This record gives sequence, structure tokens and C-alpha cells, in this order.
Amino acid sequence: MLCINRLEKKGLFFVVIGILVVLLIFIILVCASLYFYHIAIARADKSFLNGNPDLEIKEDAMKSFAEMEEWWGKQAFEKWNTTSNDGLMLHAYFLPANQPTDRTVILAHGYSGQAMQMGQLAQMYREVLGFNVLLPDARGHGISEGAYIGFGWPERKDYVKWIDKVIKQTSAQAQIVLHGVSMGAATVMMTSGEALPPNVKAIIEDCGYTSVQDQLVYQLKRMYHIPSFPIVPLTSLVTKIRAGYFFKEASTLKQISKSKTPILFIHGDADAFVPTRMVYELFEHATVPKKMLVIPGAGHGLARSVDPKTYDREVSEFIERFVSEA
Repeated sequence: MLCINRLEKKGLFFVVIGILVVLLIFIILVCASLYFYHIAIARADKSFLNGNPDLEIKEDAMKSFAEMEEWWGKQAFEKWNTTSNDGLMLHAYFLPANQPTDRTVILAHGYSGQAMQMGQLAQMYREVLGFNVLLPDARGHGISEGAYIGFGWPERKDYVKWIDKVIKQTSAQAQIVLHGVSMGAATVMMTSGEALPPNVKAIIEDCGYTSVQDQLVYQLKRMYHIPSFPIVPLTSLVTKIRAGYFFKEASTLKQISKSKTPILFIHGDADAFVPTRMVYELFEHATVPKKMLVIPGAGHGLARSVDPKTYDREVSEFIERFVSEA
């Protein structure tokens, strides 16, 4: 009997230890998912990207960015705003063309960026192509409200709002082009799957990803060298609770497969932040008139910096196929 009691106590001890270990693992995983939500999704300092070799900017590109800032400071922007479906006040900068026109481009900046970082493209569209230019600050960025980053998923509905705003503010016959880089590229592609007015004539996506899930799984392995399971599913659950979306539902591929708008796909073949392989998968899923441009030697978001002549020519020629002269 004494021996049995000792065995029962020993068994109970191991059960308690097992429960405590499982509880500890659970706490660690919850803390890890909250940590990754804070650094990746929440509106917070993104200094973890500083020094990332996949985002290295060469000296000539830095010079062009400095010139862009100087150009930006000389422009007389109109301040526009709209309210998102979930009640956020969103802000944008509108720059009319030098000559009256019904052609407007809506630009979409990248992750942790702001409207001003799209200044080079704004200058090209306005001064070379003669477009009006609208540059929104995405939710959770710049001066727009928002406590989280949507990676293009909730932003797609924000861009539908901006499209409607352009039509109301400029012309019922407005011809609209959407052009985004990185997260902005995902944003305009995700927007393409919505029920858009016929005013939206073309979409230019530059180094966008196939889905939020795919991009975060890739970056978790590349930056932290850890497997995606169970961190990504748990962080996705936290994101659903706090920001209203699961990573898997935020699929660029599904959205472009529904698109009725022509798309130009651009990527650099040296992009290691959003891997170049993604552009081929995106291109394959699009059933609309489309074209692909892969710039040799270009890293993430640097296709135009590496080969501006080819970039601008291909963008201009693609737009001319679907947008009539002013």
C-alpha cells in the first residue's frame, strides 16, 4: 500500500510538472505573438528594419531622394481627407496638373513610409505625363489616423474611398491610375479585386507580395531564422482581435484574380525583401490585360532608381494603352 501511495504521488508530481511546462510554453508563445504584433503590425517605431541589407539604398538613390525632398518642399499641395469605413480620419496631398486634365494617379507608399516618399513618382506623373497626383498617407502612417498597419488589406477599402473622392473632386469622367510600391503595390492590387468604377483604367504594382501570410512567413525565416509555426498563426489571431483581419484572408493573389483592371507588374531581380519569385506568381494569377517588367540588378523598391529610363517608358506606354489623352 505504501509503495502504491508513493507511485501515485510520483505520478501526480509529473502531471503537475507537465501542466506547468505546457503553461510556460503557452505563456512564451503568447508573449512572442504579442511581441511580433507590436513590431510588425502595431503603429510603432520600426527601427528593427534599420541596417537590413535587403533594404540597402545606394548612394545615387540617396541623392535622388534628396532631390525629391527639395522638389516636394516647393509644391503647393491641397490637403484632402476622408473617413474610412471604420471611422479613421485619413489624409492625403493633392497636386493638380500644370494644365487642366481628367487624368489622376493615386500613389501608394510602402511599409512604415509616408506620402512624401512617393515624391519621385509624383514628379514624373505630373511633369512628364501631365497627371493630377493624389498621395495618401496610409492608415497608421504619416498624419493619417490608425493604430495598426493593414499591409494593404483594410487599406484597399480606404483606396476605394480615395477613388470616389477623386471622381467627386475632379470630374465624373476622371481617368484614374493606381500606382503603388511594396506594401503600396499590395494595396493597389488588393484594391483591384473590389467593385471599382470604370474610371479606374490601369494599375501599376512595383515589388508587391502575394499575400500578407506569405510575406511574414518569409521574413520570419529570413530575419529571425525561426519557423513560422506556431508564431505566425498566433500573431494572426492577435491581429484579428486587435486589427480585424487574419493574415491568410489578406491575399493579393485572390484579389487580382477578381480584378477587371489592367495591371503592369514590376520587380527587381535582386529583391531579397519581397522575393522576385512572387512577381511571377502574381502575373500568372492575373486574367486581365497585363505586362511584366523585371529590372536587372534592382533591389527592393529600387527598380526606378536602377533604370529610370526603362521604368518610365514602360509605365508610360502601359498607361497610354488604357488612358486617353487629356
